[in-house]
Amino acid sequence: MSFVRDLSLSSATAGAVAVLVGFTSSVAIVFQAAQALGATPEIITSWMWALGLGMGLCSAIPSVLLRKPVMVAWSTPGAAVLASAGLAGGFTLAQAVGAFMVCALLIVLVGANGWFERVMNRIPMALASALLAGVLARFGVQAFGAAQSAWVLVTLMLLVYLIGRRVAPRYAVPLTLLAGVAVVLAQGQFRAHALTLDWARPVFTAPEFTLAAAVGLALPLFVVTMASQNLPGVAAIRAAGYDLPVSRLITLTGLVTLVLAPFGAFALNLSAITAAICMGEEAHPDKNKRYTAAVVCGLIYIAIGLVGAAVTGVLLAFPTELVLAIAGLALLGSIGGGLYTALKDDAHREAALITFLVTLSGVVLGGIGSAFWGVVAGALALLVQQYGSRKNTP
Repeated sequence: MSFVRDLSLSSATAGAVAVLVGFTSSVAIVFQAAQALGATPEIITSWMWALGLGMGLCSAIPSVLLRKPVMVAWSTPGAAVLASAGLAGGFTLAQAVGAFMVCALLIVLVGANGWFERVMNRIPMALASALLAGVLARFGVQAFGAAQSAWVLVTLMLLVYLIGRRVAPRYAVPLTLLAGVAVVLAQGQFRAHALTLDWARPVFTAPEFTLAAAVGLALPLFVVTMASQNLPGVAAIRAAGYDLPVSRLITLTGLVTLVLAPFGAFALNLSAITAAICMGEEAHPDKNKRYTAAVVCGLIYIAIGLVGAAVTGVLLAFPTELVLAIAGLALLGSIGGGLYTALKDDAHREAALITFLVTLSGVVLGGIGSAFWGVVAGALALLVQQYGSRKNTP
């Protein structure tokens, strides 16, 4: 089997790190969203089952078929929208499920018509790379910021990473992760009480469709998922040099969300953060074999869905600083590559820098994240600086 031949320790580790980073960095927001909508512990476990299964299947199967890394995640800003809307009151869980399905239909419509991909095709590579670098740089900053509360852990992980990059570049991230785990265990910071042995059981919630939920939940969920998640997701794909059928993949995420929405899959989308981990050189020196990292990530996501609370407990048992540190260090290469591509062209440099800074700022306007506004600001800068310049050139 070609997948087994192509699999390496570095790609398997990249897939595992992607799960660790993607899952633990936002699972609390998903829990909060479910609780805000009145979900019981059984329903919250069902959400984990649906999201894990959806992300895993949408990542693993296309990656094997295309032999290119395809990374799908849940919509973290979408979960934040649900949490805030649920806390504000007025929506039942059934109405929220109806909104999930409306959002999924909108994603399918946009994907099937190719509208989103046509918009992305008009964004210069410099701006797309700056967008990706801005999204990822926050994790780099957080990695070193974690030293304030766990300087021994972060410093040791940084030293191991630097030595690993010099001595054995392919295994720098795995060695760094092992060093971090060893420090956590030695300091007694592993939260074993978070471990459970429960299996996940899907719980069906019949949808209720209302105009208020469609406008108040479905539309904001759709907008933030496309602008704050799929947009940087496509940027990550292109910055890594892969040619993927973006429209078909977005359509796939919409269809899978539609099927799994009654069980708690509120929105699936292309990933940026975890995609950068699995698409970088640290995953595999051979670009054509990095798909194995995405497959491993997908299989672990499926395991999370099936085992549910047990795997969730393992992930949550590690301190936050470990997750932040391994995320930032694993993404250093992608951040550097994105900045290089963004700033190397004089004609696009200033617009790309504006895109990077606005995206890095984390500004949220109208409920839409900084990834969208970074592209808007960069495109505006490019328009002001270059519109009509060719016409006026003698």
